Amino acid sequence: MRGVWTAQQVRDAEAVLLDRTPDGALMRRAAFGLAVHARRMLAADGQVAGRRVVLLVGAGNNGGDALWAGVELRRRGVGVTAVLLDAARAHPAGLAALGRAGGRFVDADAGLVAALGADLVIDGIVGISGHGALREPAARLVAAVDHAGVPVLAVDLPSGVDPDTGAVDGPAVTAAATVTFGALKPVHVLAAHRCGEVHLVDIGLGPLLPEPHAVVLEVADVGGRWPVPGPGDDKYTQGVVGIAAGSATYPGAAVLAAGAATLATSGMVRFAGSAAAGVRDHWPEVVASESIMDADRTQAWSVGPGIGVDDAGRAVLAEAIAREVPLCVDADGISLLAKHSDLRAALRGRQVVVTPHDREFARVAGEVGDDRIAAARRAAAELGVTVLLKGNATVVADPDGRVLVHPATSSWAATAGSGDVLTGIIGSLLAAGFEPWWAAGCAAHVHALASELAARGAPAPASRLQAAIPAAIRSVRGV
Repeated sequence: MRGVWTAQQVRDAEAVLLDRTPDGALMRRAAFGLAVHARRMLAADGQVAGRRVVLLVGAGNNGGDALWAGVELRRRGVGVTAVLLDAARAHPAGLAALGRAGGRFVDADAGLVAALGADLVIDGIVGISGHGALREPAARLVAAVDHAGVPVLAVDLPSGVDPDTGAVDGPAVTAAATVTFGALKPVHVLAAHRCGEVHLVDIGLGPLLPEPHAVVLEVADVGGRWPVPGPGDDKYTQGVVGIAAGSATYPGAAVLAAGAATLATSGMVRFAGSAAAGVRDHWPEVVASESIMDADRTQAWSVGPGIGVDDAGRAVLAEAIAREVPLCVDADGISLLAKHSDLRAALRGRQVVVTPHDREFARVAGEVGDDRIAAARRAAAELGVTVLLKGNATVVADPDGRVLVHPATSSWAATAGSGDVLTGIIGSLLAAGFEPWWAAGCAAHVHALASELAARGAPAPASRLQAAIPAAIRSVRGV
């Protein structure tokens, strides 16, 4: 797992490290790492010497990092122009060093011309202490660079994007890549599309950092835990999951959720609902019944997609809760929880995952707001269950405050029925004995990967995403 720390946590650790480090050494270390990645970006299109780089230099240390990186690039024969957005507050030592190295300094108007002719722009406008949208003239410069298609390398984070929430409320940088120092920050996982590829430069902060604000599961975390049958296993020992989904109006929800569970586990899937005939037609290995009352024992249930929010749907959810096994509650099940306080109370403290998107979340736990990590953590504590907040950056929070974030690398999963597939995967992992936090996190990882494998650069419906689950599992397992 990789840790993610808030801006304040990082600033506190940096303050301690600065006291232990010779003056200027930490910035030079960071700037060298920044320059290394700038050279790699330049070299991708040919040799480095003779290329042109423009630095967007704001006040403070991020501007200093950019200036010192410019010094390193000048030593490799790169033409470097620094646009001073606040000349009076630019880093003095960095300015002097770049001047001695032969760098040019221009104001915003001249910098606009230089940036449009650059091979690379380095964004050193604001750092992790900055908040809010870009102001002029930085906003105008960034808009022109973006329109011209010049790649941007961000220093620590894309300027104008909130470091702790990834929120944007006006002009901001969209980077091709970001070089960050010492620790990942929430912006790097909550606004990954703004950051591009993120490179972490070690500056020695590790031993000084507290417990992380959140974590990101890596491939090895997921692949190493995925349930694999052993020589003594049979269909029952691997976990039997029940799926209560679908209706005459939404039969596809049943097929997608039941099929996803079937593909995600080597155990057994039971289905209960009016769409039983359709499920049997698509998945003959599923043991299907018309009512949850008739379903045999399971180790977990996934319930909610397409069951309706009327009395019949409420009865289905109530019966699943009464079975006293781990649950995944999605879609109409979440709407029913919002309507019925007794159902919410019955879930508190149980092994349960609820999987709302933003609008469903608002019904059961209030508006999400800009801080998705804080919202998921709050809802998990209030409801007493594990909350998976869907989105391009999926956030999973436990009632004890533990949080993971899965930043998807594409948005192909944003399609009708995709959530039904996720529900089925989570249920299969719960039945296999995963605790809810791990079931939700591992399922989110495989679900996102399956969407990429299914799409391959073009829209793919949820049924294709479902079909790609085995390939995604093989991938995370390294098979």
